[in-house]
Amino acid sequence: MAKGNPPMYRAITTWAEEDRPREKMLLKGSDALSDAELLAILIGSGTLGRSAVAVAQDILASVEHNLHALGRLSVADLKRIKGVGQAKAITIAAALELGRRRQIADLRERPRITCSRDAFNVVAAMLTDRHHEEFWILMLNRSNEVIARERVSSGGTHATIVDPKMIFKTALDARASSIIAVHNHPSGSLTPSRADIEMTQRLEAAGKVLQLPLLDHLIVSERGYYSFADEGLLKG
Repeated sequence: MAKGNPPMYRAITTWAEEDRPREKMLLKGSDALSDAELLAILIGSGTLGRSAVAVAQDILASVEHNLHALGRLSVADLKRIKGVGQAKAITIAAALELGRRRQIADLRERPRITCSRDAFNVVAAMLTDRHHEEFWILMLNRSNEVIARERVSSGGTHATIVDPKMIFKTALDARASSIIAVHNHPSGSLTPSRADIEMTQRLEAAGKVLQLPLLDHLIVSERGYYSFADEGLLKG
């Protein structure tokens, strides 16, 4: 068989060895595989007349090949795709969750925050796939290194209730020298609401009193992030 894109109607076992996802991964490494080929390894087999790669391509097409959107699909969502039964859906969801947890594992190295992008990189994996709002804080030492991060509130699709007292108690218990507030907008919008602005003002004022300053407040979504500090909305 010619190299390139093998015909999808033929069983993977009939493909040239270097074209089969599992063998290709062994020969060339995981980074040589396409997203569809990696998914095909997870689902293991296709359906009558369609290979695992073809089914994987259907899965990716259902989210317009957006891996962030794929990460937001539930088991029920995945099962709606032709060729994806419960076992395949659970396998995909478990793999995506494991990847997410790898990114949000306990901080072994303390990343140093020098700009809003650094802060976003620390929290992006935790929040960009969520269907509901969550409010997190990054706790920093005097060198602006992240010593801990914690979710302080979880709400609905449009809002979450945040208690400043709990935020600062958490930070004080961790012996933080400063904090960065972060919450997500499941809608994808990066425009701060009036409630977001007022909460930021309250946190900034409380931080000054406690000598535990709020360095920034990020709104994150799959589209990127919004920084109150970058936009000049923190008095400093």
